[in-house]
Amino acid sequence: MDNKLRILYVTSEIDPFLELTEIAKLIKKLPQSMQERGMEVRILMPKFGTINERKNRLHEVVRLSGINITVGDEEKPLIIKVASISAAKLQVYFLDNEDYFNRKSVFSNKKGVFHEDNDERAIFFCKGVLETVKKLGWAPDIVHCTDWMTALVPLYLKTTYKNDPVFQNSKSIFTVYGNTFEHKFSDDIISKAKMLDITDEMLANLSSADFLGFMKIGVQYADLVVNANANMDADLSKMLDELAQNKIDKNIDEENITDQFFDIYNELAA
Repeated sequence: MDNKLRILYVTSEIDPFLELTEIAKLIKKLPQSMQERGMEVRILMPKFGTINERKNRLHEVVRLSGINITVGDEEKPLIIKVASISAAKLQVYFLDNEDYFNRKSVFSNKKGVFHEDNDERAIFFCKGVLETVKKLGWAPDIVHCTDWMTALVPLYLKTTYKNDPVFQNSKSIFTVYGNTFEHKFSDDIISKAKMLDITDEMLANLSSADFLGFMKIGVQYADLVVNANANMDADLSKMLDELAQNKIDKNIDEENITDQFFDIYNELAA
């Protein structure tokens, strides 16, 4: 019987494809280390337009095509591409959609203006992650989500996907770094984020339609919250203390961070 622990990493950045913050290096280091220790790993991230497909040798995974993702009243086609980090022997799956990701920027335009549809891009990504993994037929023991763009995944795991054979035994980790933004999204964010078996009440923490709203949802629904920022903003820190059922503090720079996460994964999956 295969008893390898399966870890799904959900992130908005990873070295060498996209490096916006220190997260990118950690999200390369952790999966590489876990794979070397015998764990099975998958990594999913958005295919931002700044990622050069030719240079990074991305190619479409045709067998995973044909998925449509609902965001509010609209259905958007999900395109899945894959590339390898050859030095680390890791594969990364990229979730793409022309409307959301075909632009030469990540979260802000050339003038530094935050994209109005970043909420929809995050919702599309979180829903797309779970549909992609479902289509892969690969059941993760741990779903490790990183920062605000992945925040809805723990909610969806606890509601829409809780009885799905692929996810029924999955535990989620939400790592908080506090890469904040000031933008406020439109009021229809709740209806866009909704899925089967999700009430308005479950999404109440998202109603502020801002950075803190996203973070609250991730913290509220994750099985474990990891605070990886020693110098966290006071509002975020207070929210973590109030909402997190199960929280640990880990400085991202700690030398033995991979050892610690190895133990964290095993304990959570036990």
